Amino acid sequence: MNDIGSCGIVLLVSGPAGIGKTTVCESLLAEFGPSLERVVTATTRAPREGELDGVDYHFLSIEEFERKVSESEFYEHALVHGRRYGTLKSEIRKRLEMGVDLLLNVDVQGFEAFRKASETDRFLSGKLRTIFLMPKNLEELKRRLTSRGTDSEEEIERRMATARAEVAQNGEYDYCVNSESMGHDLSCVRKIYLEAKV
Repeated sequence: MNDIGSCGIVLLVSGPAGIGKTTVCESLLAEFGPSLERVVTATTRAPREGELDGVDYHFLSIEEFERKVSESEFYEHALVHGRRYGTLKSEIRKRLEMGVDLLLNVDVQGFEAFRKASETDRFLSGKLRTIFLMPKNLEELKRRLTSRGTDSEEEIERRMATARAEVAQNGEYDYCVNSESMGHDLSCVRKIYLEAKV
């Protein structure tokens, strides 16, 4: 069951807000799809215009979500801005068995849950590769967040406090990529992914 050649792998990417995780992940998917797929997570928030159930998210009622939590159907789940989000075990297991590689963009809390699960879960054991995108320094990260122009000063400060705690855990990951530019970061993550496939 641990033969990477016959089953897919799970590439998990973390890093503080504003580091460029989403851009790196989208670029990888564009290059390696359909052999590499984004994991579709579940949420209790309402679909936004143009979003499709099962494509963007699995949209669940609060009751459905809570039932799945009580039945241990999630690898990880969290409350974010008043909405529930989680990664369904079934979503990952069926694709790994089909030989599809999976890409996860999660926070440090999600990483901890996956790392813990990989110690005992036969589907994840030997298949999880974790990467942390590390900012040069926190000032550079703050500059990136500010230049996006999407967050209030209060929100930026909240994200910076979270980032300080996240950066302190970079040594827990299999790989730490020192973030420089989108091209550099993508090249490093791409190399890690290709080496994991060998």
